[in-house]
Amino acid sequence: MVTPVNPPPLDRTSPPRPAEAWRQLAAPLPEGVRVRVLRAVYGDPRAAVEAVPLLTDRQAAGIDPLPTDPAALAPLLLRERRAEIRTLPDETRLLLLLAAADQYPVPTDAFLRAVMAARLDTRSLDAAESAGIAHAGAGGVVFRDAWTRIAAYESGSPADRRDVHRLLARVLGGAGETPWRSWHRGAGALGPSGRLAAELGAAAHKAGTGGRLSLARALAERAAVLCPDPAEQARLVARAAAYAWLSGDGDRARGLAAAHADDALTGVLALRAGNASEAFDALLTGVVGGGSRAMLVGPDDGVGSGAGAADAGVDEASRATTGRASSRLTARAQAGSAVVPAVTAGAAVTADVADPAGVADASVAANTVRAPHAARLVSTAAAPAGVHVSAPASARADHLLARATEAAIYTGDLRRLREATQVADRLGLVPPGTLGGLVAAFDGRYADARDLLSAAAAQCGPGGDPTVLIHAGIADLLLGDHTRAATATVRAAASARARGTPVAVAQAMEFRAYADFWTGRPRAGEAAALDGLWQAHATGQDNGACHLRAALAMFAALTADADLCRERAATARSYALAHGLGLPAALAQWALAFLDLSSGRFDAAAARLRALAGFGPGHGHRAIRHLATPHYVEAAVRTGDTRVARVAHADYDRWANAVRSPDDLALSARCRALLAPGAEAVDHYRTALGLHSRGTRDFERARTELLFGSALRRLRRRTEARDRLHSALEAFDSFGAPHCAAQARTELRALGTPARSGADTPTAHRLTAQQLLIARMAAEGATNREIAARLALSPRTIDHHLRGVFTRLGIRSRIELVRIVTETDGNDAVQT
Repeated sequence: MVTPVNPPPLDRTSPPRPAEAWRQLAAPLPEGVRVRVLRAVYGDPRAAVEAVPLLTDRQAAGIDPLPTDPAALAPLLLRERRAEIRTLPDETRLLLLLAAADQYPVPTDAFLRAVMAARLDTRSLDAAESAGIAHAGAGGVVFRDAWTRIAAYESGSPADRRDVHRLLARVLGGAGETPWRSWHRGAGALGPSGRLAAELGAAAHKAGTGGRLSLARALAERAAVLCPDPAEQARLVARAAAYAWLSGDGDRARGLAAAHADDALTGVLALRAGNASEAFDALLTGVVGGGSRAMLVGPDDGVGSGAGAADAGVDEASRATTGRASSRLTARAQAGSAVVPAVTAGAAVTADVADPAGVADASVAANTVRAPHAARLVSTAAAPAGVHVSAPASARADHLLARATEAAIYTGDLRRLREATQVADRLGLVPPGTLGGLVAAFDGRYADARDLLSAAAAQCGPGGDPTVLIHAGIADLLLGDHTRAATATVRAAASARARGTPVAVAQAMEFRAYADFWTGRPRAGEAAALDGLWQAHATGQDNGACHLRAALAMFAALTADADLCRERAATARSYALAHGLGLPAALAQWALAFLDLSSGRFDAAAARLRALAGFGPGHGHRAIRHLATPHYVEAAVRTGDTRVARVAHADYDRWANAVRSPDDLALSARCRALLAPGAEAVDHYRTALGLHSRGTRDFERARTELLFGSALRRLRRRTEARDRLHSALEAFDSFGAPHCAAQARTELRALGTPARSGADTPTAHRLTAQQLLIARMAAEGATNREIAARLALSPRTIDHHLRGVFTRLGIRSRIELVRIVTETDGNDAVQT
């Protein structure tokens, strides 16, 4: 047989690249699951491709938490990395193990000190560098990737891992290094130890109060493994779950919580990722039961008495771990013990710390004013006779009551809001101002509502507790002060980031979106909401993601992106109705109604807004219905059916006069103008515009000018009508609201006045400064990822900025963008 000179061509069907394969696998997954999978695998598409087929159906659907053990996510990739490391010399693997233990799963920055203490030769790392596995850096060892670091740790034997942890514990002798020292002592333990568990629990408390929540979670979780007392072990697991939740690791929090049933913890997790009605019930149960329970669940708890004696010294098991000298590493460490002071058995740690617990916040009395008497006798309806609410329990109850309030707000259930106020009264707690204010508002006691909401809104100073600031922002929104609402929510997000609690960032962005909408900043608001949406998905807050998606539908309605608005609204409503979330369900319905209204489909808008008033808890929200009243009046007047609109306006006018918000009063005057016949409307419009000048709702001021100009045109007052319509048109163009701008142009054409079309507007005037900058970069050929890197933004934000650019310029491709930007820059050069 003759071998052919030219072999047959190879099969062109090669396996797809990891990034492409990941995109194919990720397509059917919910967005939140996609984000969390990538986060769990450290952004590695190859690991993500391996992880997705290993997920259960419930995990892939986002129902159950994702795995958190690396071996359960990418076992093949880890096996390959371990095989590479095993080919290295023993001395090299020892250094890599030491470096990995110093970095994973808790970074302690003690590698160089440990190397000095054990007199190790770092030249052994040359072999790892030659193999492309790791190299020496200024602060220690730099691994090729996270999976190599994990493999370096897991490839060590259990005895060697204990040895390196003991060495790292010995060199961490600084006064402020107690939590990290305790971590390594716990990781080097041979078996259960009550005293070591107590030390780790106290270290977790110290780390948690210092804002190092990931470290606190690891310490509490390790303490639970070492704790011999089942009751105390359950308590430590619950604390670890709370720390994990606060640090943004929602999957780990849910996985840990599944092993420990606690009403408060279950309620917090359900509030952000489950059924809001069930969350309310669990949280209120936690409030009622808090006074009679010695075990407090939360990140600010002390270790409790179940861990044993207060002495944090080492028992026989832990002495064995710190005293072993079987390996050469231990021998070297002992030889170099004169270099670094050893940790004594009498470390200053208190095992029983009395401290208040907030399940989802590291602060003490979140969002509430403490009752005048810290400890009151609980009524028989709330707790067993003779049980008093201690100060820590009261703080815990305050906090859970704030969370129950949020759950009731999300559902829109007035009955549950009233139930929470009754429980607070029985326990002698002062409820959050948002709770009492909403109940009073929904009951029609508008003066009481104003006072309670004003008190809550006043707590918006810089650097405050994120929960307090979020509630202040909600109160400001209800009071119609959108400038203060924006300030409070921005401060809440900043405070949450500073405290290391990313879970609150997304929630702050949920309510920031309303302020951006009303003040005419749709593009900025959309970008912020998109970042908040990613944050909500990454931290496992699917309910918050639903609310943000409804807000994004609102922005899409304002910017006339009808398809995107309907897609976002449908997705938000589908999820909201399945989880009892009346607030996002109502907001999505309002977005669709506003799209109809701004597009001239007045019958459809009126029908949607009229239906919004009839939605029950979990399907609608009275606050959204109230905010939408001016739009309903406009739609109803356009359709000639004003009977219900007049009743709705009368109630809205009562509220506006109670809160004295200039914008609410202006909108009430606008409603009065719409409902007035002929020339009588003119004075009401003038009153409305005068009030708008003192307010902050720039977008609604432009709509008032549009409606006023239209009324003046019908009254044949052409000059003033023209001025009003031109002013409205200019505002709508600046807001990027083409449907509203088109209505203004239609009115101007009816006057016989040529209105400059959007296409006639110079590019520089149609785009914001940032949009113009991004458009120029895109025209130069930069990809979205490259633009994001230059501007320190996310690629998703760049994508949506470019979507806005394309919408404003009326183009569909980058080729057209290149032409327009080139022409604009050429014209600018000629003019200069």
